Amino acid sequence: MASELDVPILKPLQKSVSPRPSQESLAIDEKDLPPNPSQWRPSFHLSAPGWLNDPCGLGYDPATRLYHLCFQWNPHGNDWGNISWGHATSPDMISWTPYLDPILAPSAEYDCRGVFTGCLRATDVSGTPGALTILYTSVRHLPIHHTLQYTYGSESLSLAVSRDGGRRWERQACNPIIAGPPSHLDVTGWRDPCITTWAEGPAPDPSTLYGFISGGIAKKTPTVFVYKIDPTDLRKWEFIGLLVNTGLNLRPSRWSGDLGVNWEVANLMTLSNEIASRDFVIMGAEGCLPLDKVGEDDDQEARRKREARGQLWMSVKSASETTSDVLASYAFSGIFDHGCFYAANSFYDTQTAQQIVYGWITEEDLSDSLRHRQGFSGLISLPRVVRLMTLERVARARSSPLSAITSIEAVPDADLFTIHTMRISPDSRLQRLRNNAQRSHRDRETLSASKCKAGASMTSRWEITAEFSVGQSCSQVGIRIPHTADGQNCTTLSWHPCSETFTTYRPKTENTEVNQGYETAPHTLFTFSENGEDIEETLKVHAFFDSSVLEVFVNERTVISTRIYHSSDTCFEPIFFAETTNPTTEPAVLLQADIWDGLDV
Repeated sequence: MASELDVPILKPLQKSVSPRPSQESLAIDEKDLPPNPSQWRPSFHLSAPGWLNDPCGLGYDPATRLYHLCFQWNPHGNDWGNISWGHATSPDMISWTPYLDPILAPSAEYDCRGVFTGCLRATDVSGTPGALTILYTSVRHLPIHHTLQYTYGSESLSLAVSRDGGRRWERQACNPIIAGPPSHLDVTGWRDPCITTWAEGPAPDPSTLYGFISGGIAKKTPTVFVYKIDPTDLRKWEFIGLLVNTGLNLRPSRWSGDLGVNWEVANLMTLSNEIASRDFVIMGAEGCLPLDKVGEDDDQEARRKREARGQLWMSVKSASETTSDVLASYAFSGIFDHGCFYAANSFYDTQTAQQIVYGWITEEDLSDSLRHRQGFSGLISLPRVVRLMTLERVARARSSPLSAITSIEAVPDADLFTIHTMRISPDSRLQRLRNNAQRSHRDRETLSASKCKAGASMTSRWEITAEFSVGQSCSQVGIRIPHTADGQNCTTLSWHPCSETFTTYRPKTENTEVNQGYETAPHTLFTFSENGEDIEETLKVHAFFDSSVLEVFVNERTVISTRIYHSSDTCFEPIFFAETTNPTTEPAVLLQADIWDGLDV
């Protein structure tokens, strides 16, 4: 018999009160703190008091016409622990109503140590619409880490059902529906269930449901454990094999990152356009090698001070003949986000026919004392849409040979190439944040190495779109956003053509308790052949800033998320600039730019 959770009708989340500062936090240099550290709390990103990490339980309920977004949450403190599921609903994925209490908290014998990440289905366990079902990793033993010997049964698969639109949830008497990973495998982890279809999968019927559980095989490979699911009974999972075997710490190049030794929150999706279709996996990779051990050219100082993990994507090809328990092979891969974004999770939005991705933007760049003082840790990213990007008649990249760029598939077409890669863009519904914002427009202008002199003040909630034509002599082009009236302390977004590197430079302070390192990402521009003429694509930058979180999208294929912990809650109008190695030539032209100041829900 199902047991009902002892959870009250959920109420809107109340604003948190910052905890009383400890003696350690009182010793912080006050000039490098905002008047109220809670000003670092974002306005239009979803956050919660206490500790927040992975997004989970994502989906749309047609019965209530609401989107659901759950998240790993410790409502009793802002350190990791007591991992429960927080919950929020929205009619439009912009305005979220979070709730005061967790919908699932550690309480059963099989999940007494944590209710970890999982997924949502807008059906009951029989696959019938009219209810909601969440499948989650139930944890009964800690610690669990890819560097430790795995304890079988520490992670299991369980489910809970809601019949009132997500207000109350019932664990099912059948829990756990899978007691642990396949017993014949020595695993490094086994968690974060995801349910999906896979048209090119091993089953001949494209409507077959597959279950993906993330992890790895000790001393062999990170991977995904693949199951067939009975669509009429979500309790019935049959293990059919491993998704891939990439080996440990596969690092094709700086364009693809390090695939690590253990995967988390792996999601498979088929992305198509009018030209082609490809299967992709988005996954968090644990156990990445330190950059100094892989000969990384770029300093990437921000990442050196964070956990050794990455948020990646990979294109896979289904095995035509399965002669082992590996169902697909590696094709090409890239980095989904180059900054402090992790644990990406996704769902197919039936309302827009798009694959939507959310992620956890971490608080790793603050010391514990500062993090405790601000009263919250971590937040949910803005929604991203992923698609297949196809570029035709490509002649070359700015500097690198196409064969060296391992985040693309370059298909020869006579003397040219057709390129496929993952397209990552902010959801267009985010334009609703502009409704009450002040818009300013910049027309075409030739750029120079302008001094950073601050202009009119802005809020710390803005969006910028800018498009540049970049000359061959350009050494750097981008945008500076001053944080001080003298213009000396800026956030700078810039592309360096010679090294094919996009960099986010963060403002410097004297506070040593904040990671102020810059963020880097490999990025190039492609040249196309049109009617015998070579035309290079323009550089397109799209950035959102929300109090302390910055998300930057470049040409819809390179993304950097980072945190800006500045003492001022004021910014100043952006300065567009370019530098050149040849003073007699034009380094770059700003074709157009738009700034929306004062974004809000």
